[in-house]
Amino acid sequence: MYKILLFTTLSLLLFIGSPARSGNAAGTTIRQLNIASSINPVTASFIIKQIDTANRNGERAILIHLDTPGGLDTAMRDIIQAELNSAIPVIVYVSPQGARAASAGALITLASDFAIMAPGTNIGAAHPVAIGASNQPDSTMMEKVENDAAAYARSLAQKRGRNQDWAEQAVRESVSISAQEALDLSVIDLIADNTESLLQQLDGYKYIRDGETRIFHGTKSVLERVEMDWRQKVLNALSNPNIAYLLMMLGIVGIFFEISQPGVVFPGAIGAIAILLALFAFSSLPINYIGVLLILLAVVLFILEVKVISYGMLSVGGIIAMVFGSLMLIDSSEPYLQISRAVIAATVAVSAGFIIFATWMIIRTQRRPPVSGQEGMIGKVGEALEPIHTRGRVFVHGEDWQACSDQPITAGSGIEVIQVMDGLKLKVKAIEAVNLTKTLEPKED
Repeated sequence: MYKILLFTTLSLLLFIGSPARSGNAAGTTIRQLNIASSINPVTASFIIKQIDTANRNGERAILIHLDTPGGLDTAMRDIIQAELNSAIPVIVYVSPQGARAASAGALITLASDFAIMAPGTNIGAAHPVAIGASNQPDSTMMEKVENDAAAYARSLAQKRGRNQDWAEQAVRESVSISAQEALDLSVIDLIADNTESLLQQLDGYKYIRDGETRIFHGTKSVLERVEMDWRQKVLNALSNPNIAYLLMMLGIVGIFFEISQPGVVFPGAIGAIAILLALFAFSSLPINYIGVLLILLAVVLFILEVKVISYGMLSVGGIIAMVFGSLMLIDSSEPYLQISRAVIAATVAVSAGFIIFATWMIIRTQRRPPVSGQEGMIGKVGEALEPIHTRGRVFVHGEDWQACSDQPITAGSGIEVIQVMDGLKLKVKAIEAVNLTKTLEPKED
């Protein structure tokens, strides 16, 4: 009995002790994220989830390698909220050399526990930009937005003990500074050439949680690099204005082809999928809906070209509408939100060329004379097998037919079918022997 109790006690101690060892191992882990894109809902969701996971696992810190031109205000605030509420320290490292933390990225850096930059990087230019110039707010509203952003930047700098005046200037005056200037102005904590140097320099630095001063231990940390899954990578790529534009144009071309040639199915299905993906991308982009309407007008004009004889004028109007619609589609002065002019030129040229070619083929098919059925008999030539007036027989298209004519036709004369009457009776007229010979020559060959 004594041995059984001893064995049970030891087993329980080992079982209870195992999570502690696992927790200690987790406590040496620093979760590393690499963000090299605009700040959008997909990026925000990824960062927030990883901060939450690192906190639940009791990891030592979370390290965000940041290189961004900026992004949406709502996505930025969600990320900052996760940073401020994290129990473990959040490190933002603007890297690699040549990277930037502009606009929303500057405020995300300010909100971190430890802000570090690599040499040759820059930070700032955080002035808020209105989304959609076609619906621009008035000066009073823009002043409110600017004041709110400036106060937000000052509060973040104050909480982290950084330069509040510079934080406000970054918002109001779009100030941008280099890594060395940021260090001199107490905007960041360190300059580090690489991650290893960063952790060594941070070792022993203090940070505050719940009013308590804690010390960060950077040495003997285990870096665990975490990347977006394939779904997040796809959705993040869709937020690129160039890809969103290409998807929209692909969708339009596919749907146009399906409308012009019903029953093909595949182009219509691909077009519908592309349009839905483009709509998802547009939800995080500053879209000018006048541009969208101009592109849709271009499609309507191309379709009308099939139905209306305009000698190409509708197609010309469609190309003009497509060009202007593409140029107006993205409504922002931010360079990273602009569609490349080269992409617009190539896409408009290919799309317009394909649509015009398809339209030409459709018109050509519609105007081609019938080659089968009753309509296909009109214009055929043959020979009168017997004298024809009110009735007679002719040889046309390899067969004998009953025929009639308004004028008498002698047997052996050449005839041409001018009408197919009820009962499959042909109405014919006489043709000259010269014309008959020329017409029949190919058949004899």
